[in-house]
Amino acid sequence: MFDKLIGIEKRYHELEGLLSDPKIIQDYEVYQKYAREHSDLSKIVAIFSDYREVAVGIDESLELLKDEDPEINMLARDEIDRLNEKKAHLEAELKKLLIPKDPLDGKNVIIEIRAGTGGEEAGLFAGDLFKMYQRFAEITNWQVEILDHHATGVGGLKEVIAMVKGKNAYSRLKYESGTHRVQRVPATETQGRIHTSAVTVAVLPEAEEVDIDIDPNDIKVDVFRSTGPGGQSVNTTDSAVRLTHLPTGVVVTCQDEKSQHKNKAKAMKVLSARLLDAKIREQNEKRSEERKSQVGSGDRSERIRTYNFPQGRVTDHRIGLTLYKLDSILQGNIDEIVDELTTYYQAQALKNENSSDRQEQPLDHS
Repeated sequence: MFDKLIGIEKRYHELEGLLSDPKIIQDYEVYQKYAREHSDLSKIVAIFSDYREVAVGIDESLELLKDEDPEINMLARDEIDRLNEKKAHLEAELKKLLIPKDPLDGKNVIIEIRAGTGGEEAGLFAGDLFKMYQRFAEITNWQVEILDHHATGVGGLKEVIAMVKGKNAYSRLKYESGTHRVQRVPATETQGRIHTSAVTVAVLPEAEEVDIDIDPNDIKVDVFRSTGPGGQSVNTTDSAVRLTHLPTGVVVTCQDEKSQHKNKAKAMKVLSARLLDAKIREQNEKRSEERKSQVGSGDRSERIRTYNFPQGRVTDHRIGLTLYKLDSILQGNIDEIVDELTTYYQAQALKNENSSDRQEQPLDHS
């Protein structure tokens, strides 16, 4: 760990030199690349500097223990206790910061919400969840663009696919993938019975050309007229687009735009994201169980959260978190849940990182 930190510190100072180089300053893209790396390393370097100062302070206090003055001895012991506590805290912070970052964290996301079991009630809750994520995006200063949606006849959603654009969108939303369960009395229920319905959420990182290469010859394109609730035609031209990726059988449709060209472009975004997601999952399956738990599988077949309306309760089953803030959460205030999930998975990653480095020497400040 100490060697890693020395290397990071060296790279940080190299970047400072590069960022002051006139040739680098004139190349905007290269400059921005180095500036981002410099920013990413700055916190680690600052904490490492604090750590070494604390280590020096401990050594100096240990020397004072040799003094014959009892009062100086007592002050030295108190200072050692204080500095050891601070050292442990800084070391824990450094270990957390050295966890390998998910390279996808900074990406925009495509979020897919589908009504599951529960009929019309599931469709209504799918609409509620989409509004929750829209409000969360608004609070976070992200943009939401609907790529495709299929409404139900009573104001719900069978399915909605949307692009969420913003800083670290994938980092904040990636743990939302899974089955979301709702328990409430439907508006159509005359006897006041509580029904349980389910909605699935998939969060996919936006794919770029460098992430995945799609051969145009592998895509079958079909065009048709857009349809609304009940199957009625809502367009007089064949503007809706269906893309089929022949090697995998993945099918994407888009009919939100009146332009066939725009629908095809949106469908390609969704197709690319789904293929990248499949690629990531395949890679994860090839890794050890430890590695899979470290990055989080995001298994959408797993029931991850329950929204209980009679009790005003939301429970995330993965981390045992229960909050009696249902109304606030549905208004998009999900930061507390997101933060708790991030902390949990970071702890899991740190645990796995430590277990893989058991043979490594402990941090030394010599």
